[in-house]
Amino acid sequence: MKSVYIHIPFCHDICSYCDFCKMKYKKDWADEYLESLKYEIKNKYNGEKVRTLYIGGGTPSVLDIDELNKLFEIINLFDLSELEEFTIECNIESLTNEKLILFKKNGINRLSVGVQTFNDKYIKLLNRNHTKEEVFEKIEMAKMIGFNNINVDLMYALPNETIEDLEYDVDNILRLNVEHISCYSLMIEPNTKLFIDKIKPIDEDLDYDMYRYIEKRLNNREYNHYEISNYSKIGYESKHNLVYWNNNYYYGFGLSASGYLEGYRYDNTKNLNKYNAHNYVDNIVKVSEDDRLKYELILGFRKIHGINKKEFSDKFGKNIYEVFNIKELLDNKMLNEDEDYIFISDEWIYKSNEILINFV
Repeated sequence: MKSVYIHIPFCHDICSYCDFCKMKYKKDWADEYLESLKYEIKNKYNGEKVRTLYIGGGTPSVLDIDELNKLFEIINLFDLSELEEFTIECNIESLTNEKLILFKKNGINRLSVGVQTFNDKYIKLLNRNHTKEEVFEKIEMAKMIGFNNINVDLMYALPNETIEDLEYDVDNILRLNVEHISCYSLMIEPNTKLFIDKIKPIDEDLDYDMYRYIEKRLNNREYNHYEISNYSKIGYESKHNLVYWNNNYYYGFGLSASGYLEGYRYDNTKNLNKYNAHNYVDNIVKVSEDDRLKYELILGFRKIHGINKKEFSDKFGKNIYEVFNIKELLDNKMLNEDEDYIFISDEWIYKSNEILINFV
């Protein structure tokens, strides 16, 4: 069994904070890209059954109906006989009734919808193009069509944002009553419009207060905080993202996609011309045993319940206490443990990078 990630790099508009591999949608570019994607999959996929499939971007929902049909034809190259979770990322402004029906018809059973904020001033700052009313309309439309596993992204720690501003966004997110919520603190990355405009991040203490505020509100509404940035109702954790956090193997197809297959990790090119010339892979690295262990710890400790000690021993043939400086971190109370798991202590979750850096 394998998982598959497919990258669709096209967007109608470029968000001011986004540093992912993306470009403005042009129909002729999209058509040529899909042909290249088909060629890559035909030549790299080895016929394994696919357990989870995730189409990300960019904005996959910007593709028109003909292009989406072509994409689904490509996806049928995979063995989907035991597919458990099939996700597509969407933006509110490009989500239509016709596309939602097409998604449902082609087996998509999970939507991940970029909302970020309901506040008009921040919608404009982030260069989004929806209204609060449209968010509720489109989410309700998706539910009526039969989608019962919907993720919504919330962004916080926006420039000059107050706790009251965040309260407004959280109130509205909760009113949507979706199954999964991803919450991300704004990171101002180089080569983004916010960086070029010299926008400054908010105070770190306020960022922390916002993190804890979100956690308290969502926990009180029975959303389980199962990963540093992710909350879900019980049973609706992202199976695909858990593949990453459990350090399991997956294919990455498309521009800039990353993959992890037996013994090596690879990154595809970010250059569209190279990709369309079938020069897909930009970087490939043989994964040593030490690297496997590092990834296991860095990714596994993102999960709130942490790393299962028996599963670790079965996977690597060694006791987790023998690797790196686990004992020291336990003694310092940065890590904690129970009978089955070792995990980051609650007071250190927000500052988890200070712990994870120990394993690099």
